[in-house]
Amino acid sequence: MAKFELKLPKMGESVAEATITSWLKDVGDTIEADEAVLEIATDKVDSEVPSEVDGVLVEKLFEVDDVVQVGQTIAVIETEGGETVEVKAPAAEAEPVAEPAAPKVVAEVAQTVVAAKESVEPVVSTEDRFYSPLVKNIAKQEGISQADLDSISGTGKDNRVTKNDIKAYLESRSSAPSPAQKSEPVSATKSEDTKTLDTERRENSIEAPKAVVAPAKDKPKEDKSAAKSIEVSGGDEIIEMTRMGKLISKYMVDSVQTSAHVQSFIEADVTNIWNWRKKVKNDFIKREGENLTFTPIFMEAVTKALKEFPMMNISVQGDKIIKKKAINVGMAAALPDGNLIVPVIKNADQLNLYGMVKRVNDLAGRARENKLSPDDIQGGTYTVTNVGTFGSIMGTPIINQPQVGILALGAIRKTPAVIEGPEGDYIGIRFKMYLSHSYDHRVVNGALGGQFVKAVKDYLEGWDMDREI
Repeated sequence: MAKFELKLPKMGESVAEATITSWLKDVGDTIEADEAVLEIATDKVDSEVPSEVDGVLVEKLFEVDDVVQVGQTIAVIETEGGETVEVKAPAAEAEPVAEPAAPKVVAEVAQTVVAAKESVEPVVSTEDRFYSPLVKNIAKQEGISQADLDSISGTGKDNRVTKNDIKAYLESRSSAPSPAQKSEPVSATKSEDTKTLDTERRENSIEAPKAVVAPAKDKPKEDKSAAKSIEVSGGDEIIEMTRMGKLISKYMVDSVQTSAHVQSFIEADVTNIWNWRKKVKNDFIKREGENLTFTPIFMEAVTKALKEFPMMNISVQGDKIIKKKAINVGMAAALPDGNLIVPVIKNADQLNLYGMVKRVNDLAGRARENKLSPDDIQGGTYTVTNVGTFGSIMGTPIINQPQVGILALGAIRKTPAVIEGPEGDYIGIRFKMYLSHSYDHRVVNGALGGQFVKAVKDYLEGWDMDREI
């Protein structure tokens, strides 16, 4: 029998660690090659870790909510034949051996520690910082307050506090001399004097504000709305936000606080596209086995507009603008839990319409099945979201940082329109939709933002009815 080390695979250039969310197999279970063993979550996407071999799971080296580095061994699988490979769990840090203490002293210290832990408020993630469940549990067990945890310098992605960071903090805290060790012996007389002085200070601290408090009308009102708890009645249901929901919430708030959002709206006549797709879609699906939706057509138009206006294909870093060479267009897609994710069509300008259809269908299909990889959702330079899918005729989307623009596609509707003909104008039925362009007004002025969305409209309205695919 041999032992195979199942390691956390590389999941993208910028992904260095992942959190174990659940084990799909228990010790003793038989595993087939390519069968999922556990589920993991990164800051971007949730995924499964499959086994590379057939065998039996004999050891788990990490628990749920543990943070694992890329390349670390997370489990041991026993296989048939071969030499046994010794696998060791991550080395535990040696704990200092303390000198024996008197039983009474030990009991007093234990009671103090328990009381301190019980008095500490639960640690929560904030808009500025996310704490994994593992870090929260360690903080709770060790009696670390929210303020102390916020002060720890994180080494994880986006300065996130990792398990190693909190362990280092605990070691430094335990090695620091206590105030009692630094203080000198105090005599009984001096202690009484100190008590008297403390009493005077407390009395003065109560009386002093009466002399310096400004009149009530001049005192600014303190906004305590954020600190107030929401009243919950007996019939209300409290639902914990999912991990993905918390991440999306933070990204949206960060984007609004970073970019000066401005919108431009324009209406496009897509009658030619509607009729052309209706004419060719059945033959296309028979020939290629692929469904021809409107999305790849819209993505192609956006890509052409980005080539025409490259200053929409940029990012901002401080006071510098990074002009992107690659045109990587993200498209918002629905996940099984109802949340949205943005897979990216890399080098979209190098694809013809057939290639765009294949790529769009592949990403959308894997998004529905929750099979996107971290690389699939990284590197975007511009984003498109189809709010028309939900029946909306227009929207004001929030920019996907660090990009500077996002286009919302409204629902296609039949509308009466004035049509110009050789013999005069007349009223006819047309298929129309609204395009809503949100852009970062720090670097994109109204002229550029408006010209870009007008270019998308022109490409859509100029569709060739005789085009082949």
